[in-house]
Amino acid sequence: MPPRIQLRRNALAQILPSSRTPLRLHTLAPTPSCAPILPTLSLRTLTTTPALYKKGKNSAPRDSQKTGTKEPITEWDPEDFSALQAGIAKANDKLAADLAKLRTGGRFNPEILENVRVHLDKNSKTTHRVAELAQVIPKGGRNVMLLVGEKDHIKPIVSAIQNAKELNLQPVPDLHNSNQLNVPLPAPTKESRDAALAAAHDVGEGAKAAITAARGVMQKKLRHMEIKKLALPDELKRAHKEMEKIVQGAVAVVKKTVDAARKGMEQA
Repeated sequence: MPPRIQLRRNALAQILPSSRTPLRLHTLAPTPSCAPILPTLSLRTLTTTPALYKKGKNSAPRDSQKTGTKEPITEWDPEDFSALQAGIAKANDKLAADLAKLRTGGRFNPEILENVRVHLDKNSKTTHRVAELAQVIPKGGRNVMLLVGEKDHIKPIVSAIQNAKELNLQPVPDLHNSNQLNVPLPAPTKESRDAALAAAHDVGEGAKAAITAARGVMQKKLRHMEIKKLALPDELKRAHKEMEKIVQGAVAVVKKTVDAARKGMEQA
């Protein structure tokens, strides 16, 4: 058994601190492994895109913006009345053509005879107008003369005119010219004259309706520009005023034309 080691009290006090001695707290410095880890930030370039605006009346197209050239834009121009004027011109052309057929005031119109369809070959569906095969010449009074280009066409032309029941005409071969046909015309009656006057009125109303339709197209265009704010309010107001002015003038021209035609029919 080993011998006991005798420790002196002073030596033990030096080893163990007294309970009266305050303890000192030491703060530990953070080790490199305890350091906070910051997120790695990557630098990104910021880009901006140009704002998009509505394409209006005065905005130039992309090609002109690149080249610097100025090209007129008429698609949404409130002062562009070309479509309206084209519709009015079309209505006037049809009015003139329709009145030309009625201008005789109940008398026979040679153009009706020119438009009769003729079958040269019975086995074929191809037809030709009388005006393509013969020359229609009013002789004055109540007679029309047909000068046929070929003798073989005389018989088909006579058959075509006789079969046109609405004409009620009977061609007669000329005694002195084998290529000539004489067509006596019926005398005009009060009923036929009144029918021509009524037809002239209807033709005029049709022309007015066509002008109104052209105005509707222009009105719809201006309304679209107003909703989409493609033009200034003052521009739209001026466009509406000019549109009504053009339409009123066109209607007045139609009335004047029809009245002149009806007057000529009554005096015929």
